[in-house]
Amino acid sequence: MSGSQWLAGRFEANRKHLRAVAYRMLGSLAEADDAVQECWLRVSRADTGGVDNLEGWLTIVLARVCLNMLRSRRLRREEPLDVRAAEPLAAHGSGIDPEHEALMAESVGLALIVVLERLSPAERVAFVLHDVFDVPFETIAPVVRRTPVAARQLASRARRRVRGTAAVSDADLVQQRTVVDAFLAALRAGDLDRLIAVLDPDVVRRADRVASPAEAARELRGAASVAEGTLAYRGLARFARPALVDGTVGIIVAPRGRLRLVVHCAIRGGKIAAMDVIAEAARLQTLELAVLHD
Repeated sequence: MSGSQWLAGRFEANRKHLRAVAYRMLGSLAEADDAVQECWLRVSRADTGGVDNLEGWLTIVLARVCLNMLRSRRLRREEPLDVRAAEPLAAHGSGIDPEHEALMAESVGLALIVVLERLSPAERVAFVLHDVFDVPFETIAPVVRRTPVAARQLASRARRRVRGTAAVSDADLVQQRTVVDAFLAALRAGDLDRLIAVLDPDVVRRADRVASPAEAARELRGAASVAEGTLAYRGLARFARPALVDGTVGIIVAPRGRLRLVVHCAIRGGKIAAMDVIAEAARLQTLELAVLHD
């Protein structure tokens, strides 16, 4: 077996791992596959004679590719993945099965994918390499062109943004999470009575013009009215997950990891007392979103 054949075989053996790394860095399977292909082009032209840890080396080559792609995305001022609110679920020219990408986002964590989109390219690379794949900062530093100490600071800053800052106590977060989980379970089941049970009798739901184009439905009052209006979103419920929204437990809806809308909830007395449904891209970008940990 020639050296090139051996390298190709080893690369294929690591493709699944490399794709997982690229997906977390880029948030798109199509872009992840492009990054893995570019990684192979670089690797196939490189001298691997002195490489002791091939998987680690491939990961670093891929990380450099992803970092360049993230920076190019920003320089081109492309619309970020997290504000493509109007993108149809089946809109795809890449050959990637939307259902497969949805499963991939689910396996990684929909909320995590959404929050990672809000990090700077260097923060995202440092966080993913260290916190997800245990790459040491001494190895990360040359990738992000920082010292190991500065690379550690990048990851730490990213970690704080991923975890967020809760505006309430842990006990309150647990109670809020319980209420939101019950709401989502009732919505997925299409159970009107259970939805009403988790809503305050005087609940108010407000929606922006993107979330509710019909002006008459932008503000609903009363548990029965809000529950009935909420059932219109049942089709998106499978993509809905609890998350920290401006420091309290709310809901994000992110098909294939692309943020479509956010529900900011006010919970009092163990029931949802107010809901603000946000889908306008400009408003979505102003929200502080973070991952809820089980």
